[in-house]
Amino acid sequence: MEKNSERIPLINPSPSSSITEGRASKFQTIANIIVSIVGTGVLGLPFAFRVAGWLAGSLGVILAGFATFYCMLLLVQCRDKSASENKLQGTITYGDLGYICIGKPGRYLTEFLIFISQCGGSVAYLVFIGQNLVSVFKGQTFSVASYIFLLVPIEIALSWIGSLSAFSPFSIFADICNVLAMGFVVKEEIERAIGGGFSFRDRKAIADNLGGLPFAGGMAVFCFEGFGMTLALEQSMKERNTFPKVLGMAFTWITLMYVLFGSFGYLAYGDETKDIITLNLPNNWTATAVQIGLCLGLVFTFPIMVHPVNEILEGKLKKIMWFQKLNNNDAENSITGLGKLGTYTSRAVLIIGLAVLASYVPGFGIFASLVGSTVCALISFVLPALFHLTLLGSSLSLWQKALDCCILLCGLIFAAYGTYNTIVGI
Repeated sequence: MEKNSERIPLINPSPSSSITEGRASKFQTIANIIVSIVGTGVLGLPFAFRVAGWLAGSLGVILAGFATFYCMLLLVQCRDKSASENKLQGTITYGDLGYICIGKPGRYLTEFLIFISQCGGSVAYLVFIGQNLVSVFKGQTFSVASYIFLLVPIEIALSWIGSLSAFSPFSIFADICNVLAMGFVVKEEIERAIGGGFSFRDRKAIADNLGGLPFAGGMAVFCFEGFGMTLALEQSMKERNTFPKVLGMAFTWITLMYVLFGSFGYLAYGDETKDIITLNLPNNWTATAVQIGLCLGLVFTFPIMVHPVNEILEGKLKKIMWFQKLNNNDAENSITGLGKLGTYTSRAVLIIGLAVLASYVPGFGIFASLVGSTVCALISFVLPALFHLTLLGSSLSLWQKALDCCILLCGLIFAAYGTYNTIVGI
């Protein structure tokens, strides 16, 4: 079974056999990049700007966006280098690059970080839904944890649906609700500005407490989460050589949108800005409809978030002897009978575990910053720089090596200090 977890090097395959042909156009790729990156984290940006200040927050988002863009290109270069040397067969994944650079520990570390990142995103979804439902139904005695556990049976049933394509309409619906929520915040800001509801002098450019900057940085990194999709997005393109330009265009618009939205949200509500900006919306039917729409969209897209986690867990299950016996020694093919029961049970246990963890999270903003400061920083900055130095170090110029080393060290320092700062804040 060990041979299945480690790709076997090819002796002399054709270069085209290492990478599959894509079909996506430039426009489709830009849309896919935006969908992969922009999520619920954007609704926590105004709170990050409140913590850091509107100028410091803007600079942090721009820096995080540029660093993520650059490291995505590093990852593509690493994949191309591995493909040209025919080190692995078939499509090369992030975990494969870890194996090429560091061996088994590299694969395990990369897959573990992706696993934790997806679990963190899933927990953030549950916390987001719980906090918004508490805001909508203010007259009820239910807590955030109560709403989270009410969702567990629904999410377990949805996780048993085999086809992820069935959830695509709800993903689009959630994205539309995100846009509507952002539009409401901008509208509220404009109305307050016209009505003289606030003074611009009351909004700080840089926070007095510089300890809040790492917190805002973690939130900014979390908002660019989706790094694990880099190779898949590049490989999906018809004209793969245009990917850097397409990625740059997408990141320019995303970063600009993040800066404007975070600034507008903070300017509108100031020190009253909450960790999820929708909680600041006025108590009327339109705001309530947006919040409920967001919650419904996330309820039905939650299975998409946990799908990679299920794939990792079920891949490990298939290698366990007792599971193979339950499945009539055919675990590598279709899962039937008791084997399917084992799969359903593992998915149910995972969702219950995530719900228990979410019930102890003190708030969406704090948790999102923690995830961004730890696993997202390691996946987005540290590993790409390390892989780039390992695979292409001999061919790099001095300034390229220096830049990679700077990203590597800064990523490690940011992950350590950001985690410490967030935990102290909790």
